[in-house]
This record gives sequence, structure tokens and C-alpha cells, in this order.
Amino acid sequence: MPVLTQPPSMGDVLKYELNPNYSREVVTLLAGTAYPTGAVLGQITASGKYTISPATGSDGAETAAAVLLYATDAAAADATGIVVARGPAIVSRAGLVFDASVDDATKTAAKIAELVTVGIVTRDGA
Repeated sequence: MPVLTQPPSMGDVLKYELNPNYSREVVTLLAGTAYPTGAVLGQITASGKYTISPATGSDGAETAAAVLLYATDAAAADATGIVVARGPAIVSRAGLVFDASVDDATKTAAKIAELVTVGIVTRDGA
């Protein structure tokens, strides 16, 4: 019997939000990559576009500000994505996707703390 695999869905990431009309935003994702569901995003100050939040930087995107709810391909051009941008909201820690530069527990904890400042809380068991 063949094994079927299914990519992560919004339900694998977002576990609770008080009101989708308040917590979600439609944003522009910076061209150059395919963004997976659960990507932890930062906003570039100069352009207002979102990209995967790196561990360090100076363009504003280094501060985690949102979590992408649906996979979006922006490899060829900027694309529109739907994010949870403010809480109260709970996301699954296991469903989050971090930039490759967020490569240890300290950096991961820093990103999670940045999400808390906008009301997005992570849970391991969610």
C-alpha cells in the first residue's frame, strides 16, 4: 500500500486565535524563496515587505513579527501571504519554521520571545 504524505497545514501551526479579523493580516512577501507554512517572518523597515526572520541583521526583518499561515511561493516575484500578526494567538512550537541562521536553542528562544511581544505565544504540546 502506498504511503501518502501531506504538507503541513494552517491547523498544524495555528492552535488558537481570539478573532481572525483582528489577528490576521494580508502582507507582501519578499521575492526570492518559497515560504513554508509556519515560517517565522520579520518586516523589512524600508519596504514594509516580510521575509523569513534571520538571527541577526539591520533591515528590521531580524525581529520576528508574524507567522505565515499558508505556504506561498515567492521565488520569482513578490507574493501575497496571510499571516497571524498579533494576538492573542497560540501557535505550535513544532509547526514553526525558522531561518537557517536561527540554529541553536538561544536564537530560537529569542525569536519566540519576539513573537510574544506581539501577542503570539508558542506551546510545545499544542
